[in-house]
Order: sequence, then C-alpha cells, then structure tokens
Amino acid sequence: MAETMKAPGGTTRTPTATHWHQRPARRGGTRTRTRTLRVRTSAVLVAAVVLAVLVVPLLFPLDQQAVDLAAKLRAPSLSHPFGTDDVGRDLLLRCVYGLRVSLLVGVVAALVATVIGTAVGALAGALGGWADRAVMRVVDLFSSVPHLLLGIFIVAMFRPGVWPVIISVALTHWLSTARIVRAEVLSLRSRPYIDAAVSGGASRWRVAVRHLLPGVLPQAGLAAVLMVPHAIWHESALSFLGLGLPAHEASLGNMVNSARSSLLAGDWWPTLFPGLFIIVPTLAIAGLAGVWRERINPRRRSELML
Repeated sequence: MAETMKAPGGTTRTPTATHWHQRPARRGGTRTRTRTLRVRTSAVLVAAVVLAVLVVPLLFPLDQQAVDLAAKLRAPSLSHPFGTDDVGRDLLLRCVYGLRVSLLVGVVAALVATVIGTAVGALAGALGGWADRAVMRVVDLFSSVPHLLLGIFIVAMFRPGVWPVIISVALTHWLSTARIVRAEVLSLRSRPYIDAAVSGGASRWRVAVRHLLPGVLPQAGLAAVLMVPHAIWHESALSFLGLGLPAHEASLGNMVNSARSSLLAGDWWPTLFPGLFIIVPTLAIAGLAGVWRERINPRRRSELML
C-alpha cells in the first residue's frame, strides 16, 4: 500500500506511484529520438554529397594531369582546406571528383546487379522444381568465389577505366539479390490470392507479372540501395590495387594508394580525407537503407548486412 503524507493544510495525500512500465516508455522515446537524429543526419549527408558531386565540377573544372610541384604536400590551410597531394594537386577537388566516380560506379553497378538478380531469383522461384534447383546451384557456385578475386579476374581482361569496374561490380554482386528475390517469390506463391489467380485460369506469365513481381520490388529496391556502399568499397579496393581507374584520374582508391609513402613521412592529410570520403557517404547511405528495411519489415530490427 502507498504511504500517506500530510499536506501543510492538514489534509492527507497519497504520492503518485511509479509503475515499472514507465521506464521502458522513456527508453522507447530516447530510442525514437536517436533514430530520428540518425535518419536526419544521414539524409543531410547524402544530400550534401549529391549536391557536391553535381555542382563542384561545374564551378571548378579539374585538369586531371596538371601538377604543381611548388605546392607539393602542403598542410590544410584556407587556400587548400584539405591540403595538397604529393604532386601539388588540391585534395578537396580531387576528393569530390573521386567521390563522383565512386557514386557513378556504385549506382550504375547496383542497378545492373539488381536487375540481373531480380530476373534470376524471380525466374527460379516462379518455375520451381528442377529449374529452381539448377539456378540456385549456379548461384552457389559463383558465391563460393570471393567477390574481390572474381572482380580482379574480370577487370584484368579490360583496360583500366570506369566501365570495366562497373561490369566487374555488377557481375559479382547480383547473387545476394537473387537469393532474396527467390525467397520472397516462394513466400508469395503460398498466398491465397495466388492460388485464386491460378484457379481462375491465369497463366504463369500473368501471375508472375501482375502478382509476384510487384511483391518483390520493395525487397529488390532495398537490395539495390544496400548494394551502393558495397559497390563503392569494391571500386575503391580495385583502384587501390591499381586495377580500377588510370593512376592520373581522380579516384578515392588511387588517392589512398598514392598517399602511403606520404603517410610514412608524417603527412597524414593525403590519406585521411580520401578515406573519410569513402567511409562517411557509405555509412550515410547505409543508414537510410536501414530505415527503409524497418519500414518494409517493422518486426525485425534493422541490421545493415553489407
């Protein structure tokens, strides 16, 4: 029983009881505010990245082969906010140009890989039987080879450039999308409205186009968004190994690779800023994708599986 307390006027009052279920409510509110802040921060960062890669090249054209040895390895200052690299080029401009290439590779490769994975997964799930088993064995075969090794093999057959990297990333990243789409199609096939459509005389093609494909598009779109950061990292890794863009072109992987000797000499900025331009945008995109995942399946807590 709650204890009574005497008020100054002689009356008694019972203090309000503190129930055990009030604390989780406060924790839930804190969690919601934290998630809202994370979403807003990610959205602002993604918007800033898109604006920078669209506007900066128009305002500040960059000569990819220009050098200025007199300004070699200058520390960050007002004239060069990110400093200069080992041949005197402005790091801020080169980071923006390198990020533009990374986003181009990431978005285009993710779209191509999503189209391939959606087509393969939907075909396997819709056909079923031996066709499904054969397709998934092919997927398992390609999945047994590490993505980076397979990507190196594909890029090595072409001259260095953007499109070989896009082809390499697209052909090595459609496997997870195919599995996700196939699982979703198998789940949709057991729904009552699918059975009703088949009983009503609808063909397999009509069922696939009118009912199965719209049901897998949200999952396919989420897979495409989650694939963009992975594709950016893949492009940076290939460029770091010297298999991506030519050495004179602005690429975040090329910049980190060329800055290794500078880092050993104590010059930290040629490595730090390109690395941040790889990490921060990819985390922002992944944060927005996590919110999308929670909306698609609110019962599951968002886990970014990149």
